Amino acid sequence: MGEYLRNDRGIHGLARQTAYTMRNSLTPVASLLALCMLMSSAPCRAQQAPTDPGFGDYHPAPVYTERVSRSFYLPMRDGVRLAMRVSAPAQNGKAVEGRFPVIWQAGLSTSEQAGPTGAAYWTVPSLTQYGYVVVQIARRGNGQSFGVRRGYNDRTESDDAYEVTEWLARQPWSTGAIGVYGCSNTGDAAMHVMTSRPPHLKAVFAGCFSWNKYDAMRRGGIFAQWGTGPQRTIEQDMSADAVDADDSKSLLRQAAEEHQRSTNLYELWRSMPYRDSWSPLVGSRFWSESSVSSYADAMLNSGVALYIQAGWHDEFRDQGLIAALNLPDSRILIGPWAHCLNPGFDLLREMQRFFDIHLKGIDTGLSREPRIHYFTINAPAARQWRAAERWPVPGMSLHKYYLTGRHELRAAPPASSARAEFTVHTDITCPDANAGPWAQPCHVPGQGISFSGAPLTRDLEVTGNALVGIRLAVDRLDANIFAYLEDLAPDGTVTLVTEGRLKASLRQPDQAPFQLPGTPWHRAFEQDVRPLVPGTAVDLEFDLLPTSYLYLAGHRLQLTVTGADYRERNRDADADGARIALLIEPAWPAYVELPTMIAAASR
Repeated sequence: MGEYLRNDRGIHGLARQTAYTMRNSLTPVASLLALCMLMSSAPCRAQQAPTDPGFGDYHPAPVYTERVSRSFYLPMRDGVRLAMRVSAPAQNGKAVEGRFPVIWQAGLSTSEQAGPTGAAYWTVPSLTQYGYVVVQIARRGNGQSFGVRRGYNDRTESDDAYEVTEWLARQPWSTGAIGVYGCSNTGDAAMHVMTSRPPHLKAVFAGCFSWNKYDAMRRGGIFAQWGTGPQRTIEQDMSADAVDADDSKSLLRQAAEEHQRSTNLYELWRSMPYRDSWSPLVGSRFWSESSVSSYADAMLNSGVALYIQAGWHDEFRDQGLIAALNLPDSRILIGPWAHCLNPGFDLLREMQRFFDIHLKGIDTGLSREPRIHYFTINAPAARQWRAAERWPVPGMSLHKYYLTGRHELRAAPPASSARAEFTVHTDITCPDANAGPWAQPCHVPGQGISFSGAPLTRDLEVTGNALVGIRLAVDRLDANIFAYLEDLAPDGTVTLVTEGRLKASLRQPDQAPFQLPGTPWHRAFEQDVRPLVPGTAVDLEFDLLPTSYLYLAGHRLQLTVTGADYRERNRDADADGARIALLIEPAWPAYVELPTMIAAASR
């Protein structure tokens, strides 16, 4: 009997199965049929894959060919001056007279910058040609703005956002219909504008943000996430463009010097190992203060339209889906993209479709489309984009694949006990890692233990959250456990599909305070810490980040379990050299559970 899991279901197994069954269009017969097709070469009838939902054909012609911008300081309630850049439609070099809806971003600088190719968020100012005023604000303690940054997406910033929104609504060039956009830290900021409920806010378009800050920044209780927020020197701040009236950059220097008193964000994150940690640096339980999940009721009752953008190669993709579950009137788009990127997809047009509805009252067709659009990696071109009204999506069926002592994944539980051991090595390099927000997990040969299935006899779609349940024993008081779901090609190439992680001492499950897609949740309060007893078995259950991925026939499912990841920060001092044993037992079989569907036969 496991410490927290019961048999092979896990404490959340029934709830998870119920969540999928309620959303599932497969009958029990179809579920057995899918398992038949996967594990044997016998002919089986394939389930029909969803058809391509398509996107609306909305292409309004530009109205204006020019835009003009001006920048200045806007004083807040406490006298702190925020830098603002206003870009407006223009003709003959002058701003067009009249009132326009306003879209604004709470950023780190007001400077107009060129973003990476395939990143629509940097191009939003071009919407002035369609009759919008687009505004950039540098949040206090950042860029050209004055002030000291207390935290990161704290309530001070939310109060600023309320003031800015209502100020924009009162301007003679504004219709009073205000929208907000942003991605990454500015996506978080956009969501926090929604929590403050300014009366004139009508619509928010937010990408790659955190729903719950702890779950995003310390996923599974582990500090293994690239971002801690901006921490800049005076010289770096001085490289920004000064506001128009500050030709000598003297005001910019004053602001840059003030910024040096801001809270060090790395130290802030590092000082809060638990969800209920109190930080003396900011004087609050900051994970709660800075999480939009803490203000879900305010967002639900705001009447503000929300469009969420995510990517299957971004660490925050689960956060967007969880936000969409808890804000059921929202929309979400998930592509095959990394953090805040959208190559191959006209995201700016999608943003315009959304804002045109809610800020101009134009019927762009968006409201008649399903609220979830997602891309299935490796799917045939005609079926790459899918649509659904619910998540988990209909048509997926949960199947367990059991770990064996022969390092295999099998449909049946193991018949005998076994022990698979490995040593943790923390000196990890990842040749294809990328950097910063685009850092990806990496399969490193020789790290941990891999369990592989038989070659697939049919294409297999995995859409949703995989779940891992393992029993292990460690020779230390704690361990960071990482699990990677992978695609093992016939030539031996390994493609990492998705990942999950959990600190063993924070393994105790609990009921989440918000809706989840049938996945386990760990409260991770300080009182929940359960140190390991060296050599004594414990049970862990945790989910992997959601994905939509098509495994091709002839490829193998693979699960790799390891004790270190190159992205870890502030790693436990004695992690290197730890011995971890995975215990394979018929009475408590270790498994990975996948939401699957056999793909259509033709490709």
